[in-house]
Amino acid sequence: MANNNKEEKKGGILSNWIVRNLILAVLFVVVVLVAANILLSVGTQHNKEIAVPDFTNMTFEEASYNAGRIGLKVEITDSVYVRRMKKGAVFAQFPKGGSKVKKGRTIQLTTNAKTAKEVTMPLLVGYSMRQAKAELSSRGLNLGRLIYVNDIATNNVLKQFFNSREIAAGSQIESGSVIDLMVGLNSEDNRTYAPDVKGLKYLRAVDAVHDNSLNIGKLNFDKEVRTYSDSLNAVVYKQSPSISGGPLTMGATVSLWLTTDEGKIAELSK
Repeated sequence: MANNNKEEKKGGILSNWIVRNLILAVLFVVVVLVAANILLSVGTQHNKEIAVPDFTNMTFEEASYNAGRIGLKVEITDSVYVRRMKKGAVFAQFPKGGSKVKKGRTIQLTTNAKTAKEVTMPLLVGYSMRQAKAELSSRGLNLGRLIYVNDIATNNVLKQFFNSREIAAGSQIESGSVIDLMVGLNSEDNRTYAPDVKGLKYLRAVDAVHDNSLNIGKLNFDKEVRTYSDSLNAVVYKQSPSISGGPLTMGATVSLWLTTDEGKIAELSK
């Protein structure tokens, strides 16, 4: 008996089987909780986001391959008709290239149809410029110039034009057509700034310029850009005015210089 007491004292508290089992049970629960937390974090891609590639001008097969390489998916949800663009190529996408999304996200693509289709011209009068722009895009139409005139409400759409003529709502028009908008401009609310579009592809740059209530001025494509498809892949490497040029009056123009030269494009990231 004395020897057993001595052995228990030597082993300390861990020599007691009840205490030992309790400690093991606690350790087991801790390990399970830690493992579950790790698996949950991996499963939900906690704090991990992927930059969406720009699929513009790719075929669906190319877009699907490039998306799959980084854990994304793509699906075609709509089509438009752009005369000068490669048939079946990606015209637009949502979310846009450069957006941050979780792994496994499906990117919605709008592709260029093989034949022109007609759409109904919407009534944009009374919309804000941004609302009108979104409505045009949803119909497969493109925003052209913003024509500003004095009005009490800035960026309120007053008239809509196609080929320099006013177009009525309900008119049938080819998908991909360009629509100009006459919008209001209040003298007390007429200032904006040039966005930084360097490093953006052509269509994304145009989109950003319009979002800032500005128009596209002169487009200067490098000699390597020979076709419309080339222009869609061209990247802005210079703009005027620059983002440091101060405030601009809404409706002013932003001129762009674009290239497909890899050397010039690489310089933008330095």
